[in-house]
Amino acid sequence: MFNVGDKIVYPMYGAGIIEGMEEKIIDGENKLYYILRIPVGNLKITISVKKADTLGLREISSSSEVLGIINEVEPIEMSDNWNQRYKDNVERIKTGSLEKVVQVFKTLIFRERKKSLSSVEKKLLGTAKQIILSEIILSNDVEREQAEAILERAVIQ
Repeated sequence: MFNVGDKIVYPMYGAGIIEGMEEKIIDGENKLYYILRIPVGNLKITISVKKADTLGLREISSSSEVLGIINEVEPIEMSDNWNQRYKDNVERIKTGSLEKVVQVFKTLIFRERKKSLSSVEKKLLGTAKQIILSEIILSNDVEREQAEAILERAVIQ
């Protein structure tokens, strides 16, 4: 169980800070929820404490782990069929693994440099970027601009 103030990652949304916990009565039953604030996009999400494991919530990685993953993960070969690529990439992001999200991000960036991406792949690229930025911001305690510079340097390598 996480506590107020913990920095966690919610797959498909990114890293955030648990701002509070709230009890709600739903269908006559008391249920406990985390109130998660995600700084990138300023999202506020309510998540069932009971479903935290099923949803793949995890603690954010340390600063050195985040920077290592961003710098070391390489793009991968993917199908030429955009629909198959999209499905495969969504599955990678849903794992909640920073390594998999960075892999999707770098793969789509390099593919975009060679060929154009479909509109849904462009949106997925944006999602991957936001997830990565949120974890950089919280693990390194930096502003968005600094996080973007860190990510940009990793892609240029």
